[in-house]
Amino acid sequence: MSQPLHASDSASASTPPFSICVYCGSRSGVAAAFVHAAREVGHWIGSRGGQLVYGGGNAGLMGVVADATLAAGGTVIGVIPQALVDKEFAKRDCTELHVVDSMHDRKRLMAERAGAFLALAGGIGTLEELFEAWTWRQLGYHAKPVGILDTDGYYGPMLAFLRSSVAHGFMNDWQMDLVRIGSEPDALLQALVAESTPASAQDLSQI
Repeated sequence: MSQPLHASDSASASTPPFSICVYCGSRSGVAAAFVHAAREVGHWIGSRGGQLVYGGGNAGLMGVVADATLAAGGTVIGVIPQALVDKEFAKRDCTELHVVDSMHDRKRLMAERAGAFLALAGGIGTLEELFEAWTWRQLGYHAKPVGILDTDGYYGPMLAFLRSSVAHGFMNDWQMDLVRIGSEPDALLQALVAESTPASAQDLSQI
């Protein structure tokens, strides 16, 4: 169950025009392009009065995108398991920081609070979140758009493998088409917002 560790009075003052769940690394990566892309995404969301939903961490690209969103005037909803709060990984200046019991609760609440999903560069945690949101879309649990920001060709090998999965008959083209892929934050974010649904459009409690 979600326990708000911190929620500002301004959080309920107005409803943001859109809400995007961003999955990304708790590390920054080697190339400066990854940090630059995360900062661009956060600034884009914040400067348009939007809402970032993310994993509540303060390190790596997670911290970068959250800081950039707040600095540009947006709101940030962080969702983090108690175990990671205890390890002091939580970003405590989020507009709202929700502490939950498990990783599954974390991902479900993030999905419920967002109208679209975007994966930046990251490791196995980011990949697991991306594939889960993608799978839920395929199965009809939600109709929210899913995007991949392919910075510096990071996702190229993975996408090539997935296309080989189509060629081998384990996926269909329509499943690949459920995800928008782009290398420029502005165009990709515009497309996701245009297709986004209200955060409460689907009840994910059944997952």
